[in-house]
Amino acid sequence: MHTQRMAVSVSVLALLTLAACGTEPGSGSGGDGGDTVQSDVPVTGVAWSVDSLTVDGKKTEAPEGSRLEIDPKGRAKAGFGCNHISADARVEGDRITFGRPVSTQMACDEATEKAEKAALAAMDGEVTAKLSGEELTLTTEGGDTFALSEEKPAALAGTRWAVTTLLSGETATSVPADLPKERVPHLTFGEDGTVHGNSGCNSFHGKAEVKGSTITFGPPAGTRKMCPEAEMETERAVLAALDGPATYTIKGSTLTVTSKDGKGVGATATPATTEGTREHG
Repeated sequence: MHTQRMAVSVSVLALLTLAACGTEPGSGSGGDGGDTVQSDVPVTGVAWSVDSLTVDGKKTEAPEGSRLEIDPKGRAKAGFGCNHISADARVEGDRITFGRPVSTQMACDEATEKAEKAALAAMDGEVTAKLSGEELTLTTEGGDTFALSEEKPAALAGTRWAVTTLLSGETATSVPADLPKERVPHLTFGEDGTVHGNSGCNSFHGKAEVKGSTITFGPPAGTRKMCPEAEMETERAVLAALDGPATYTIKGSTLTVTSKDGKGVGATATPATTEGTREHG
């Protein structure tokens, strides 16, 4: 959906951290990541929440969960409430140059689609950054702005994680948007080494022992209903990721769980519900 080139110039992004100037790897557009570039600001490895957009003088709140992140390997990932966008990113001094982005092609509601297009338009060209307190404002040459803030990592245990992405090696697929609300896959980890939730069709519960950055899942127990194929396909993908040992990372409100064979899920922290502490079939 979005194929325009993105280039972002950032001048004071370091103000959200106390880290000194450093050297960061840069892959550029299609580079092998073997070279390094001097960076005045440690912009990578930070989960940024996009809070609002101001385009042509009109301010719009960004959809919940809108975010931008550049990993240390020079890959940027962004989402504004619907599609997942990724691009190569090269950091040189106070400038970040994004390669041509690749986006999923999900149909979105009108309001979300507008916000997505406005955000990508704001990121097309050079953007200066200014920090006021904990608020970061990026301003385009045309005067459009968008406000970001550093996301604080959500807690693994006690958070309701809604699964949004299914991972298979280097491939990421969005969870179907038309799944019935009660069958959108989600996970909740307990302080007692358990996990429960819904895998896309059936509710489940099981063991989930956490040590460092590893979660070891035990065989799940739960209901055994049959659902339409789209829901069963999602369930198979979710359960494949929650099988035996898996690594996990939390960046802001986003959880990624990846099993040893490359199967995984991406999930977003959601408000607690009144579903109870455990779901049994």
